[in-house]
Order: sequence, then C-alpha cells, then structure tokens
Amino acid sequence: MNDTGGVVVAIDGPAGSGKSTLSRALADRLGLERLDTGAMYRSVAWAVLKQGVDPGDAGAVADVARDLVVEVGDRVVADGTDITDAIRGPEVSAAVSAIAANPAVRVVMVDRQRQWVADHSGGVVEGRDIGSVVLPDADLKLYLDASPEVRAARRAEEGAEAVARRDRLDSTRAASPLGQPDGAHVIDTGAHSVEEIVDQVMAWL
Repeated sequence: MNDTGGVVVAIDGPAGSGKSTLSRALADRLGLERLDTGAMYRSVAWAVLKQGVDPGDAGAVADVARDLVVEVGDRVVADGTDITDAIRGPEVSAAVSAIAANPAVRVVMVDRQRQWVADHSGGVVEGRDIGSVVLPDADLKLYLDASPEVRAARRAEEGAEAVARRDRLDSTRAASPLGQPDGAHVIDTGAHSVEEIVDQVMAWL
C-alpha cells in the first residue's frame, strides 16, 4: 500500500480513453485532488516549441524540462503563463509523444509527480505509466480503454490517424511505455457511463 497517509488512485490508458473525465468525477466523489500528468508533458512540449528547441535534441529538451516551473490544476501555468488552452493545440499534440519518450524528461516528471502526491497526501493521478512506474503502490489501479473508433471520436480535433500514431509511440517507447499495470482493473469506458464506472470504483475502494 502507499505511504502518503491518504488514498492514491492511479489511472492509465491511451489517448481518448476517458482518463480526464473519470479522474475529475472520481476526485470529486472522493474529495481528493487530481493530477493530469499528461498536461505536465504537454507543458514541456509547449516550452520546447516556444523556445525553438529541436524536439529531437534530447539534452536540450531535458534542460527545458528541468528549468520549467509548471503548476497543473484546473488551469495549467508554466513559468507564469496560463497555457491551459495552448497545450491542447495540434502542434503540442503532435510533439508530446516524442517529448514524453525522452528518458531524462521522464526522470524529472516522475519525481515531480511523486512529490505532488506526497504534498497532497494522496490523490487521483492520471497518465500512461502511473500504476506501473510512478505509483506502483497505489491503493487502486485502473486501466481505461475503448475501441479505436470511440477514442478517435473523442479526439476528433486530432484525427484518427494522429491518435493511432500516439498509441504506437506511447506503447513502444523504451522509457516507461504505456501498458496495463500489474493488478489494474481494466475498464471499457465505451461500454459504461461515467456514473456507472465511478460507482464500481467506489466499490473496489
């Protein structure tokens, strides 16, 4: 079990699987804080693009990640700038998987994510390696999925091809690839309503 003194729920899954929707609903039901780790990696991608750094320059990208001061909550603020909307744009979406595959970036982000959980005495944390790498001792691990058609429809602004590309990159990267964590409950979010899933999760807790 975790040693934060509070409840820790880890939610993983591919793009468009419903992580953000479920994590918000579950955090509300449990009265816990929520952390979207994907927004952290998107923030780094935004900063890399803004500074004109080559996303393929692993060392330079890692330096950006180390120097970036980012706060992720209802709004996402990086170095004092509200980038909540900017990090969901097509340029960041296209770059984020490559940024997230950088092992040095992941070291920085995983450390910050674990510190966030410690500072908040638990929480609902969503991402792609939460139950497997970031918080392997979480009280509850959930792995969300849905059919490619359902997930592509949820990410219509990106397009089915872009979502499939992110799936490939996220699941085949060498550093902390996307995968089903040991002991995770697998949920098809295309087959159940959010309320039904939250009720089931509460029963598991």
